[in-house]
Amino acid sequence: MGAQIHGGNIWSHGDKGILDFSASLNPLGMPPEVMEAAVRGISASVHYPDPACADLRRAISRTHGVPEEWIVCGNGAAELLDRIAAALRPRRALICAPAFGEYERSLAVFNCKVVRHYLKPEQQFDLTEGFLRFLRPNLNLVILCNPNNPTGRAIPSRLLLAAAERCARLNITLLVDESFLELTDPDRRTNLVPLLFQYPNLILLHSLTKSYCIPGLRLGYLMTGSRALLEKLASCAQPWAVSVPAQFAGVAAMSRPDWPELGRQAVAPQRERLTAALGDFGCTVWDSHANYLLFRVPGCSDLQHRMLKKGILIRCCSGFAGLNEEYYRVAVRTEEENTAFLTALSHCLRGGR
Repeated sequence: MGAQIHGGNIWSHGDKGILDFSASLNPLGMPPEVMEAAVRGISASVHYPDPACADLRRAISRTHGVPEEWIVCGNGAAELLDRIAAALRPRRALICAPAFGEYERSLAVFNCKVVRHYLKPEQQFDLTEGFLRFLRPNLNLVILCNPNNPTGRAIPSRLLLAAAERCARLNITLLVDESFLELTDPDRRTNLVPLLFQYPNLILLHSLTKSYCIPGLRLGYLMTGSRALLEKLASCAQPWAVSVPAQFAGVAAMSRPDWPELGRQAVAPQRERLTAALGDFGCTVWDSHANYLLFRVPGCSDLQHRMLKKGILIRCCSGFAGLNEEYYRVAVRTEEENTAFLTALSHCLRGGR
């Protein structure tokens, strides 16, 4: 695999008034309570962080209704992926494509054989019942992203439940990345937390980055009922993986469970607006259940560069397995910002007409 190129890297462009549509974050930004808590955390950073993240795990436990000892906090979801790979050392893993590139990167470090299940554009990039046939005893790990990144498509409940049951029966660890779940349409969400009490092979991965717009603080957590895995994860952890500001911010975020929903409500009409406009521009755009859109511009491989000249940073998806340089992903942001995006896109694709 080559180097992964992620969204949100405004620093390489000097942050000269750039509108960042490459990182899919809550368009409402950071809650004021979270920002205030992070600032308090800076003052408290004359001390080492709590390595157990006790207050944060307690807050997460109250939010999800799971035992505190089932929760592991980390320096973002990506760091937890590394820790999961180190703890499990899987020999063979199944992932979907296209999907978040960090899955493969984390597994490659431990020479894991990765099998890709390619999602088809003509099927809306949806995971279908046929996926279950690929869940076989020779697998050690299956990773699902719900909703999927970069497609924004949520996995149907019946399929998630069937995958969980089959993985449990075959003794396969199932990791479900729910980083964007709170910003997903309510009728497309599946609450898998109750399954943690039924299937100890299940891991749920969450990131506060997206829902609370704190990518620079780096904070994620996972939940699992497997005592053996929890012990292994503890042995693979850095001593102080989560900073004091991040822990303070995380506790404050748990006190604002309404914030992601407010963001989702702001996203819904703007996502419909962007979807329609992209179609009018001649793009192929896939309906999304989340706060970002995947689209294709046939014959256009330099749209990211052209948009950057207009002060708009978008994500080129050529780094995703199964996609090429004609595919792009954009976040759904505020009405004003989306207007600026569409104006710039009109100049790039229509010469300003």
